[in-house]
Amino acid sequence: MLARQLATAMSTDETPADPSASKNFIEQQIDADLAAGRVDHVHTRFPPEPNGYLHIGHAKSICLNSGLARNYNGQFNLRFDDTNPAKEEQEYVDAIMDDVRWLGAEWDDRLFHASDYFETYYEWATALVKAGHAYVCDLTGDEVREMRGTLTEPGKPSPFRDRSVEENLDLFALMRAGEFPDGAKTLRAKIDMASPIINLRDPVMYRIKHVSHQRTGDAWCLYASYDWAHGQGDALEGITHSICTLEFENHRPLYDWFLDRLQELKLLPHHRPRQIEFARLNLTYLVMSKRKLLQLVKEGHVSGWDDPRMPTIRGLRRRGYTAEAIRAFCERIGVTKQNSTIDMLWLEDAVREHLNETAQRRMAVLRPLKVTLTSYADGTPLPEGVIKVCELDNHPQHPELGKREIELTRELWIEADDFMEAAPKGFFRLQPGGAVRLRGAGIIKCVEVVKDGEGAITEVQCTLDPDTTALVDGKKVKGTIHWVPAEDCLDAEVRLYDHLFAAEDPEDVPDGKTFLDNMNPNSLEIVVAKLEPELADAQPGDRYQFERLGYFHADPIDTVAEAPVFNRTVTLRDAWGKAGK
Repeated sequence: MLARQLATAMSTDETPADPSASKNFIEQQIDADLAAGRVDHVHTRFPPEPNGYLHIGHAKSICLNSGLARNYNGQFNLRFDDTNPAKEEQEYVDAIMDDVRWLGAEWDDRLFHASDYFETYYEWATALVKAGHAYVCDLTGDEVREMRGTLTEPGKPSPFRDRSVEENLDLFALMRAGEFPDGAKTLRAKIDMASPIINLRDPVMYRIKHVSHQRTGDAWCLYASYDWAHGQGDALEGITHSICTLEFENHRPLYDWFLDRLQELKLLPHHRPRQIEFARLNLTYLVMSKRKLLQLVKEGHVSGWDDPRMPTIRGLRRRGYTAEAIRAFCERIGVTKQNSTIDMLWLEDAVREHLNETAQRRMAVLRPLKVTLTSYADGTPLPEGVIKVCELDNHPQHPELGKREIELTRELWIEADDFMEAAPKGFFRLQPGGAVRLRGAGIIKCVEVVKDGEGAITEVQCTLDPDTTALVDGKKVKGTIHWVPAEDCLDAEVRLYDHLFAAEDPEDVPDGKTFLDNMNPNSLEIVVAKLEPELADAQPGDRYQFERLGYFHADPIDTVAEAPVFNRTVTLRDAWGKAGK
């Protein structure tokens, strides 16, 4: 895959002879603009529509735009393109601001909204009407689409295209005043119905919607189209480089056409921005469409926008992903002009790398099997109560994080799959007559297996040698397993998450099926685990490595005092090798 090759190239330690060779095509364009004097600074923005929660694809755009501003000592704006109030909510506005800030993108005092400019947009549109570049059209939306033409056939002009400037101005004013019902009229740019670029075939600039806006209330019933508002917002804010995803490439001629007309009318307050497109982020096992994500939420396929299986930033945060890991991932995959799909392993590896450095270690047993210590290995009886106080590192690479103590008693829990009654060759964990090392506690040897009336194993009885380096039957013990004491352990809910979809491309479905048919029925498993006593102090948002199991995050919503709920963020399985490292 191109993206894999790109990331491998980015990870090399070699320094190219030409510094510009290490820059992506957007940075090269910015360098050229600075060198040519077209701009003397860099000013970028992230312009979300507040009609849903942000997802990992938006994170790439946020990191790119804010990163460019930071690297060029420029400025970064956050602007809400809130021109469609029927689908927008303050809840989304608040969540977007929180997520952007969480990712490390700071806009300082440069928070803007398209609604800040509604009056200016209207005045500029009026100027285009006066100049003969726009007209009021009475066609319905369906009629406009029918007359737009195709890629091989030109469109047909609206019968209202040649209205006089005076009539257009009067009608446009009445549209603003609320004199017409929804959909009765639109304001369209007068460009070229025969243009090979369909977006230039008299696109709609304004539509009537008698809908209250979350910021302006009922002051307006006339709302700008995205194409009309987007570039003009960039121009008003002095944006130098409008960085967009590739689906907006076909809109760039219209973006430039509007700016050309405003420049001719001497209305632009700054140098005109330049639009540059890059490939959007696509990941395996995920859908990125806001419409589909909303469908998952509304139909109850997930618990909400912050469900840890969702690709939303909210969901990733709740699962335990870190902002540092997401930024590293976005840096690693780079920026290209070619659409591709990135293996989910790349994102998982980024969070695994960061948590490996930052997460303290703890022991937990997800599927417990009881072990009873019957005696020391030489037959000496064990003492009552605590047999041994075990001292374990909180992080093996960071001694400054200290150690913790765990009391070993006669009864303890191990993972059920760390014992096999009929073990195959090469199984280095516990089996009848076999021995295994307990993490930090000693070596246990299985002497008896206890079963219930149906033949299910309920308990394993073992002897103990406190010497973790001891030989058993003259042989070195190869396996080491984790454990928790039965007496003081903590019962906690642990949520084991997997991909929400079972197919790499959830939208690749046969006729008659939808992406919902590719949902993974095993994407969530909830277990009651046994945790070491230290985890009773876990606070919402704490992250740990559960030894041999993966990285886990104390759920920031459901965790309460002495009753943590843990979400598995990512397994310990090092799958990076499969991604061509």
